Amino acid sequence: MTSIAKLNGLVLSGGKSTRMGTDKGLIEYHKIPQREHLYQLLSEVCAQTFISLRADQEKNTPFGFATIADEDKFRGPFNGILSAHSFDQDAAWLVLACDLPLIDLPALIELIEARDADKFATAFANEENPLAEPLCAIWEPHALKKAINYLTAGNGSCPRKFLINNDTKLVFPKNKNVILNANSEAEYKEALVKLSEI
Repeated sequence: MTSIAKLNGLVLSGGKSTRMGTDKGLIEYHKIPQREHLYQLLSEVCAQTFISLRADQEKNTPFGFATIADEDKFRGPFNGILSAHSFDQDAAWLVLACDLPLIDLPALIELIEARDADKFATAFANEENPLAEPLCAIWEPHALKKAINYLTAGNGSCPRKFLINNDTKLVFPKNKNVILNANSEAEYKEALVKLSEI
């Protein structure tokens, strides 16, 4: 690699939130909708930041937030990630799922400082179960180009499996709670307890 790609931020907020039963991007852990909170965090450390969402969600996005609507070419989280790649193919993307209530600025700085642009991605992982968290990761442009070929060839639509099978740098965060996913009501309550302890 001759140069390091600029880093854009992407809040993935286009899912249906079926397990949670309500839009996870609109849950208020920090007194504002979670997708707006993550947007503000990413804006501190990225060249540009965007909220990834379905086209039908755009009309409900507050003024001042840049968005990228899903192109619906792929399934699952890759839909949002690759729609962002289509928007700016030269950028690397720091991707955050909207179900990460405990992620904070120090953790993002930790991830960015550990970035290896020669790898496919630099991703947080849990030391006890060292698998890449693809939705709390920096995706390099060359990886996203290869991901399109991977998906088009019918290899499945799981971003984690893609990273497991490619050269990914794992970063074990100092505070492992930052990669806690809140996808259900029970996990939502767990997140609230952990937030109250901070």
